[in-house]
Amino acid sequence: MTKTSVICPECGHRPGPLAWRCPQCGAPLEIESLPPFDHTAIVPHEWSLWRYARMLPVSRQASLGEGMTPLAHAHLGGIDFRAKLEYLNPTGSYKDRGTATMISHMLAHGASEVVEDSSGNAGASVAAYSGAGGIRARIFVPADALPGKKALIAAFGGALVEVDGPQRNRAAACVEAAKTTPYASHSWSPYFILGQMTAAWEIWEQLGGRAPDAVICPVGQGCLFLGLARGFRALDAAGLIERLPAMVAVQPSGCDPIVRAWESGADAPEAVTPTYSVADGILINTPAVRGREILATIRATGGAALRVDNAAILTARDAMTARGFVIEPTSAAAVAALPALRERGDAGAEWVVMLTGSGLKLLSGAPGA
Repeated sequence: MTKTSVICPECGHRPGPLAWRCPQCGAPLEIESLPPFDHTAIVPHEWSLWRYARMLPVSRQASLGEGMTPLAHAHLGGIDFRAKLEYLNPTGSYKDRGTATMISHMLAHGASEVVEDSSGNAGASVAAYSGAGGIRARIFVPADALPGKKALIAAFGGALVEVDGPQRNRAAACVEAAKTTPYASHSWSPYFILGQMTAAWEIWEQLGGRAPDAVICPVGQGCLFLGLARGFRALDAAGLIERLPAMVAVQPSGCDPIVRAWESGADAPEAVTPTYSVADGILINTPAVRGREILATIRATGGAALRVDNAAILTARDAMTARGFVIEPTSAAAVAALPALRERGDAGAEWVVMLTGSGLKLLSGAPGA
């Protein structure tokens, strides 16, 4: 484990280790001088993401056995693909990878309490890992959030702070609290993206030391998408893959700022007015934190940004559930995009689809977000 600091890539400022954004210019921070990927440093008998501990500039402080999720063969509608079962992480979503590294970093630097703004998978994950680390988590949620969502966060030990009004009210209240309490933000923290990089390394191992042709991922703020891309770039820099996989972002037709920007050739997404979508986990009207990087990644890898409607999402979810993959609608959005990929002439390619959240939360009355 190599100790590193955070730096603002925009102005060069180096704030303290618990800063969640640059205090001078407001830009997202990055980890300075990440260690290179070294396949000889993998801990072979560690069956969690911590098998890559020597490539992670953080010590394990809070862990529930996250990572090392299966890469399963799947077949749907005449299309063969590999499904990365991220919904089998401890709290039922991919968020646990990033939460483990983020909370571990915060614990190592003395955090005794954290705040987060989420009513779904991120809130549940932060609550669970904070509890595992022996600290308190206050989770800011909308007052009208589904009772099941709030119950799940509370079950993991999170202290609910209910905020009336639109999403911006909740976000503003959390940012205000972050003036005095460390902000465990899955949207802003580079240590959250760090944990997501390990999913790419697992895929590389599970495919026998190669990258797939494409990775298909549902995208809201894009932290998993970017973590995967950064992970594959680390493998490429180490000379371990022949080329980067095409990175494909999928969004619901009711909230598709990345798709619109990719189609128009824009460098950054603009805010959209979201309409109802069953894929509530990616209803982000503008991924303002790292939207430019998402678009640049799609273009640099020869990827795509695709939209899918509610009917296609629900059809894909039901078909996958019937085959034993119990996923939430947000996960099913990525599956629903496969016919469009085939129409683009990519039939026969090796695809990995990221199944990000568990449908059991819906069955139990606590849908993921």
